Parts: sequence; C-alpha cells; structure tokens
Amino acid sequence: MKSTLKPGLTHRLTFTVGDRHTVPGLYPESPMFQAMPKVFATGYMVGLFEWCCTELLNKHLDPGEGSLGVHVNFSHLAATPPGLTIAVDCECVAVDGKTVHFKVRGHDGVDLIGEGEHERAVVNYERFNERVAEKAKAALGVTA
Repeated sequence: MKSTLKPGLTHRLTFTVGDRHTVPGLYPESPMFQAMPKVFATGYMVGLFEWCCTELLNKHLDPGEGSLGVHVNFSHLAATPPGLTIAVDCECVAVDGKTVHFKVRGHDGVDLIGEGEHERAVVNYERFNERVAEKAKAALGVTA
C-alpha cells in the first residue's frame, strides 16, 4: 500500500439503475423476490458502495495488491426506481495497518438512499487466491 493513502481522500461514482438492479433481479430463483417491487435492491446498493470505495483505494495500492470487503454497516433509506442515477460519495476516514475505513453516502437526485460505514482489507491477490484454491480442494476432498 502506498503512503498516498490517507484519511480525508474522497471519491465519487455515478451509476444509473437498470431493471436488472432491482429486487426481482437480485435472485431470480426466489419467488418472494420476484413478488417484491422493482426498486434498487439493497444487495446492489452494498455492491455499489463497495465499488466506490475500491475505486478510491485502488489508486493507492502497490502492484499485486487488491482489497476485500470485510465489514459493511449501511442503512438503505429510500427506494430508487430504474432510470435514476445514483451518486455515491465515499471518504477514507482511517487507515489501520492493512484495514481501510470509509464513510459512504448515496443519493439518487431526489433522496439520500443510503449511508454508512465500510471496511476493506488490503491483500496480495496471488496469495489470497492460493489459499482459496486450497480451501476448495480440501472441501471437495481433492488431494494434490
């Protein structure tokens, strides 16, 4: 991680909600989700908020590094129909070793749709992927 990553850095991401980003699109296999209103799904909001934080963070990572979400604490405050554009603003509020803390807010041009806190851990993707592959092998009973 570069020394340029400091509290106070901010980033904005904009995203237009499509039909597939609504609650019925989140898990098409779920009859209950299919019956819910076609508004921006909380699961997609979480991903969008994480996306904004990763865009800020990635500019300050060394080659081979990436980040993984390790904690989310978001409130989804207002429904957003397809077609509206959400502006997400994040701020790095702390860097604690390899853990980076963010404040995040999203607004759809009419309402504040969500806000909260997010933490990401900076990792070496190659080592992380090796550990995940070993876990998968162990779970499937595969021996090398």
